[in-house]
Amino acid sequence: MILEDFLRYVKIDTQSDDASESTPSSFKQYDLLNLLQKELHQLGVKSEIDEFGRLYAHIEGNNAYDSIGLCSHVDTALECSGYDVKPQIIHNYQGEDILLGISGLKLSTKDFPHLKKAIGKTLITTDGTTLLGADDKAGVAIIMDVVRNVLAMKQSERRPLSILFTPDEEIGRGPEHFSLEKFNCKYAYTIDGSDPLHVSVENFNAESMDIAIHGKSIHPGSGKGKLFNAILLMNELIDLLPENMTPYKTEGREGFNHIVSMEGNVELARAHFILRNHDKEKLKEQVKDFERAKKVIEEKYPGSIIVLVHKEQYKNMGEVIFKNRDCMDTIENVFNKLDLKLEYTPTRGGTDGATFSFLGCPCPNLGTGSYNHHGRFEFAILEEMELMSKIVTEIFRL
Repeated sequence: MILEDFLRYVKIDTQSDDASESTPSSFKQYDLLNLLQKELHQLGVKSEIDEFGRLYAHIEGNNAYDSIGLCSHVDTALECSGYDVKPQIIHNYQGEDILLGISGLKLSTKDFPHLKKAIGKTLITTDGTTLLGADDKAGVAIIMDVVRNVLAMKQSERRPLSILFTPDEEIGRGPEHFSLEKFNCKYAYTIDGSDPLHVSVENFNAESMDIAIHGKSIHPGSGKGKLFNAILLMNELIDLLPENMTPYKTEGREGFNHIVSMEGNVELARAHFILRNHDKEKLKEQVKDFERAKKVIEEKYPGSIIVLVHKEQYKNMGEVIFKNRDCMDTIENVFNKLDLKLEYTPTRGGTDGATFSFLGCPCPNLGTGSYNHHGRFEFAILEEMELMSKIVTEIFRL
């Protein structure tokens, strides 16, 4: 069932829209939310889609135990289209290069070493024209599989289960309007990672940085000492930032400054950065790097105007989880029971669970068996999705 569910879900376009002020940001996300509600109803599970597009559901269990939550997001990323997804299924993969439709693109173990772990297994890939949407429809499919598994247990032999499907995670708005009262659980797990044997209890601290540089435009023929080209000033400012603090040159716990967009002309140039670091003090230093660069440019070009606006986006959930270790103890017990080796890996990104944690619901992130998210090289390994379903099901078995 998990493969059938997954293939059905990825064919529904649910891309969020960062330019929209509506909630959800794109109403096509309701196409999947409404389908999930219908499927839950067919299984006998009552659910509610609130006015903000959040789907909450609950399954009763042994009342001697607190409810544990599971959550995933229904939207897909902005970097690549999620319309008319045509998944490719490769059975019994043997390590060969995989052509992605007729796009000219291919998956190879040379470029994507994790494929070596998929030899002999079933892969689901894109056709090279869209993303796959495994982020996070693999998580959604896993949760629905867990729901069926939990319902097959006697009520007295299972923990209560709380379910949450959110829109707009990809644009950082998944936790908006989150209701701890409606979710109604002691702690939860987002199913939104990659490797099913890796659990994340830490994520980046995150800030955005918007730069606006106002230049001075006069005729270039008489511009000596007078014409401040905002585009060139922006380039100089960026050159003053630490050159190794980019995603291309960092890994693990190393932070980065990532320029997402830039546009401009002689009079006005704008750039949007995201700043990430697991260490909040180091993140503060990254902000100061921009302030120092601003000062250098303004002193070098008197009369130029540079405006920096930085905002906190989310925090490292480890601050909460390490003080509320029940969620870690539970998943560790499950891995021990199944004789699996758990590895705690800090995620180099964000998760709805980070904000949920600070709102009173500690929420580690579990894997989905999917990789290369947000692009045409995205793929999922069926057996890893099934393993994740088995792991999560054990959380609820008494």
